[in-house]
Parts: sequence; C-alpha cells; structure tokens
Amino acid sequence: MSTVNTVIAGAVLKRVRSLLSASVTSSLFTPLPISRKVHTKELKKFYKHASIAQNNGLFEINLDKRKLRTPMGNLFQVDNETLALAVATEWNSQEDTIKQYNMCLTSLCNQVIDNPMQKTKEDLSRSILRYLETDTLCYRMLDPPELIKFQQANWDPLVDWFRNRYSVQIETTTGLMMPKLPEQTTEVIHGQLMSYNIWALTALGAATECVKSLIIALALMERQILVEDAVKLSRLETEFQLQHWGNVEWYHDLDMYNHQSRLAAASLLFHWSSEGSGLKQKSLKFRS
Repeated sequence: MSTVNTVIAGAVLKRVRSLLSASVTSSLFTPLPISRKVHTKELKKFYKHASIAQNNGLFEINLDKRKLRTPMGNLFQVDNETLALAVATEWNSQEDTIKQYNMCLTSLCNQVIDNPMQKTKEDLSRSILRYLETDTLCYRMLDPPELIKFQQANWDPLVDWFRNRYSVQIETTTGLMMPKLPEQTTEVIHGQLMSYNIWALTALGAATECVKSLIIALALMERQILVEDAVKLSRLETEFQLQHWGNVEWYHDLDMYNHQSRLAAASLLFHWSSEGSGLKQKSLKFRS
C-alpha cells in the first residue's frame, strides 16, 4: 500500500473510531445548567494572592479576603491540604488575566463539587467502562510494517500488563469493530472502578477521555507509565509520522503540552484522593 493510501486509511479509521466513542465522551461530562453564568473567557485578575484556610476539617481557597466558589456558586472545599495548596498555586500563577481553561486541577475539583447532573459512582463507572469497548490500544493498523512493529513494541506490553494486573481477557483487532468484551472482563473492571471514590473516579474519567483509552489511564494511575509516555502512547500514529516526516513544532508541541497538562492534573487528583492505596511504581517505558 502506498504512503498516501496508508494516510487516507488511517484517517478513515480514526473517524470511524471517533464516531463509535462519541456517545461515551458526551455521557461523561455534561455541560453546566444555564441557571448560573459560567465564564469561559479570560477574566481580569481581581486579587493579589491566593491562600488556603482550614474550616471544620476541610480546606478552602481565599482570593485575598474572598472565598473561592465554583461556577455554580458552591463554596470550594476539599479534604486534602496538598490538593488545596496545588489549586491555590494555580490561582497564584495567573498574571493579569485569569485563564480558566488552563487551570485543569481547579476545573476537575469544580466538576466534583458541583456535579450538576448528580451523577453517582455507578454512573461514572459505567461511562468510563464504555471506553474499554473502543480502547485505542486495541485497534491496530495493517500497514505499513514499520508502524505495526511500532505499535507492537509500545502497546503490547501495556495490554499484557492490563490482562495480568486484573486477570482479564481483552483482544486486539485490525478491523473497524472491536471484538465483544467477555462478561467477566466487564465485571472485574467495573468492580475495580467502583472501589474508587468519586474524586478519583472523576480524575480517571478525565484521563480516559483525554487519551481515549482506559488501559492507558489505569496504567498511568497505577504508576506504570509517566504522563509524557501516556500522551505518546495515546497518539502513537502521530509519533510514528513525526519520526518519519518531521514535526510542525508550534502545532504538535501545543497539542502535546495541552494533553500533558490535563493528564498531570488528573493523575495528581487521583493520587491525592487515593492516598494510602499502596500503588506500585512505574515499570513500563515508551519506546521511540
């Protein structure tokens, strides 16, 4: 198959996969109700310093003398001091304007606190679990041979880790449709997701949506891979193309850093919400 045909086939395959997972993406994160105005543009900075304060065992954020509130008007409160300090750091890093779209940790916390659709752990778990049905790591290309080897070298160890870690079966495919997941696999992973609290589930859901892979997201949360590797693994075809045809620096770098920021925030929230879980350290690495 020629290079042009390979690129076209890859584009078509990506489009079909995006359509297959469209309902999953929309089910995880629902827009906030229109009952309260939500600012999406940059706002002029109205405070000098963000600090934290403890109140009845919870930690709040003070913007000078004003208490931070969520987009729906709820008082911003978390039960982890390190998380509160990290959120305050996000607010202190703002300069003349408040770039809310860059404040990933604050955004994730707001999502949990507001929970506008009143989603339960079961709702979130089912939404996240559906990503496994179209997991990025399970779809493989037929051509060119170099890309096939690249996928095998980087994706196979992670898929094997997933199978061994949870004692489940999951198959890969070179077609458009994912093989049906065994019922036992679904039950085991659902049980794993339900073992997390609502904060950790929200973080895992954000990471899964970002990389379109529950396998990558779980490996990141269990410290099997680094944030940088998680991003590369989620866009392996792009990494392959960059190695062969070069990089459009301003575009690819911006996209990569955006994904890294989102994943880093999700990973931090997950671990600060699951302290004492005794997760194992990383052992898998991205292969260039």
